[in-house]
Formats: sequence, structure tokens, C-alpha cells
Amino acid sequence: QMQLVENGGGSVQTGGSLKLSCAVTGRTTCTDRLGWYRQAPGKEREFVAALPGFWCSGATVYADSVRDRFTISRAHAENILYLQMTHLKPADTDIYYCSIGGESGYWGRGTQVTVSS
Repeated sequence: QMQLVENGGGSVQTGGSLKLSCAVTGRTTCTDRLGWYRQAPGKEREFVAALPGFWCSGATVYADSVRDRFTISRAHAENILYLQMTHLKPADTDIYYCSIGGESGYWGRGTQVTVSS
């Protein structure tokens, strides 16, 4: 059974950095892209970044709002997905979720990121 557990959220000031991690338990395939999304209460979920599954090749994509500030990566042997966030802004305040397989796939429970001005 697939399980995703996020960690690394917290509170920072504008311009600060955080690194989120997502530990994945379960078997994945190369059709299962790994991604980060975010959502604020009462708002629609927003795509942040995605890359190919563990040990797989392909393109990495970012939302325009985070490109050049956030970096998605993965540790293949440990089955961990990361999101390094720098130059954080108050607009980045959200609950961040990791996902395998996109909207119809598997999701973690989320981790709160709060950026204060």
C-alpha cells in the first residue's frame, strides 16, 4: 500500500528558506510522476513542481510562480522526494502536499508552510 509522509514545514520570514521532504512507502513505476502541490483553506489546489518517478528519466517542471526559487529533487535509494524553497514570500503560505501519480494518484496529508512579512 502506498504511503506518503511530508515533513519540513514551518514558519519563516520573507526571504527565508525551507526544505520539505516526502517519504514514500510502496512500489512506484515510471508512469508515476512525483510532485508537490499546495493549497490554502478555501482555495483550489495549485501545482508547484513535478519530476519523473524514482530511477526514471524525464522532464522536471515548475509552476511559473516558483520557478527559480524552488527546486524539486528526489533520493532514489531512500524513496524520498524533496522541495527546496528559497526566497520565500507571504504568497507561498499554504499547506504543501506531495503526490505520486498526480490528481488521481496518491497523496500525503500535507505540511504547513507559513511565511510572514
